[in-house]
Amino acid sequence: MLESQKVFLVNAVLNYFSQLSPISSEFIQEIENNVEPLFIKKNKHILSPIDNNNCVFFVVSGLVRGFIREGNKEITTWISAGNEFVGAIQHPGAPPKPSIEYIQALAKSELVAIPYLLIDELYTNYPETNIIWRKILQFQYHAASERSMLARIPSAERRYEKFMELNSVDATRVPLRCMATYLGMRLETLSRIRSKMVRQVV
Repeated sequence: MLESQKVFLVNAVLNYFSQLSPISSEFIQEIENNVEPLFIKKNKHILSPIDNNNCVFFVVSGLVRGFIREGNKEITTWISAGNEFVGAIQHPGAPPKPSIEYIQALAKSELVAIPYLLIDELYTNYPETNIIWRKILQFQYHAASERSMLARIPSAERRYEKFMELNSVDATRVPLRCMATYLGMRLETLSRIRSKMVRQVV
């Protein structure tokens, strides 16, 4: 990755933070010195259960999903199109350990990895961290609530419609198999629903 690309990705994180709270020059320096910009190719894993789950990721651009494996089936748990933080399941306050969740790039993606240890240090030394991470957690709670609501809608067609209403993700960019497991329906059902909606638009 070119140095200019790395600077761009780190600045994207800093810009996001600065929208949530004013940040000090010392805070900026800590971020610049301790985060890791990543460029991930399509279909590559960013995190898997064989890796230490010791970072949270800011998705700058691309398309990223979380998923778990149940037998030989992959079940998508969330989808991100960028400008937000994502991470694998981790018990709050517990030492970092491998997660059952995978994180995968569904398209070429640019991310920034931020170690949990760095976040702890920022909490200790920079008061703005409390404001920033409180707001991020509010966004995360809201997104988790929407996913919970989505999963409880009994109609498969209505679940798809609600996903389209709630998300900025372009559904056509998401592989059908991933979208189907995310919405809790068979691949054939999702294909039928999407075909029906295309006919209605035409």
